[in-house]
Amino acid sequence: MIAEKNDRNLIIIGSGPAGYTAAIYAARAELEPLMIAGAATGGQLMLTTEVENYPGFPNGVSGPEMMDMFRKQAERFGTTVLTEDVTRMDLSQRPFRVWTETQEYTARSVIISTGASAMWLDVPGEERLRNRGVSACATCDGFFFRNKDIVVVGGGDVAMEEATFLTRFATSVTIVHRRDTLRASKSMQKRAMDNPKIRFVWDSVVEEVLGKQNQAGQESVSGVRLRNLKTGETSVLETQGVFIAIGHKPNTELFADSGLELDTKGYVAMPNPETAETNIPGVFAAGDVRDHRYRQAITAAGDGCKAAMDAERWLEEQGVEVDHSAEVYTLVEGSSGIG
Repeated sequence: MIAEKNDRNLIIIGSGPAGYTAAIYAARAELEPLMIAGAATGGQLMLTTEVENYPGFPNGVSGPEMMDMFRKQAERFGTTVLTEDVTRMDLSQRPFRVWTETQEYTARSVIISTGASAMWLDVPGEERLRNRGVSACATCDGFFFRNKDIVVVGGGDVAMEEATFLTRFATSVTIVHRRDTLRASKSMQKRAMDNPKIRFVWDSVVEEVLGKQNQAGQESVSGVRLRNLKTGETSVLETQGVFIAIGHKPNTELFADSGLELDTKGYVAMPNPETAETNIPGVFAAGDVRDHRYRQAITAAGDGCKAAMDAERWLEEQGVEVDHSAEVYTLVEGSSGIG
């Protein structure tokens, strides 16, 4: 049991699929977790209008609706969700100390699930048309652009991978790159250049994302305004979709001076990738804050499960009572086994 409200067995920092899944598992283990979800809860899925690739939703579900269901499930089992931002942390000794704008908390263990943010162009029309033809995730949204002309912005491996993936659906894919050579690996370059559906616009940047309204008054992407960096010439390229593939930034600024080890890209380093353990005993990481490869809701949720189970077992080693029955699915009559 927890003696003081501000003294916790487990604090989860950040929400989204990773944080909420960790909260569900930890709450069912009777750890009474505190989730400091941030003022903007729900992570990147809060910006997604339709999720069709998450199991259990045959007709799709909006990102905000899914996150609301995640939150309700976590709260049902006893998670306290605080919609404030963490302003400061001290991970140098246990119990760990966590500050928000209004309170100070101590925690025997911490799960970091602060996610990552897509990097955007910050040009006119981009934000207005986000989820109306502007996206940063081909795996998430490519299906909606079947038989359409698409623009991909970027020149690295991510851009080549996104463009190649989108050719499964699109009529054509145009890669817009600010240089005349790509930063992508040779193998990724060759794959893109050999694809008959992909063409390149070199030495150019997107200055504006253009939109048009349909008969129902809904606006969607209709094109991009390009500027050639060598000639200064501007042109309009018609397109129905714009995928920004210039990278993601992990939300780890909060941990820069905390002693938490980060990799060269700023993601939380994982000494043993098979677990959710960080370099600090009692601190665990889950989701996009540690994953710069997959970045999917379902992989983040799996990470959250692992982080909670690792935290449960670590806390038990420290003498905290844990309910391990929470780690398995409840059997119902007629079922054949445990998932």
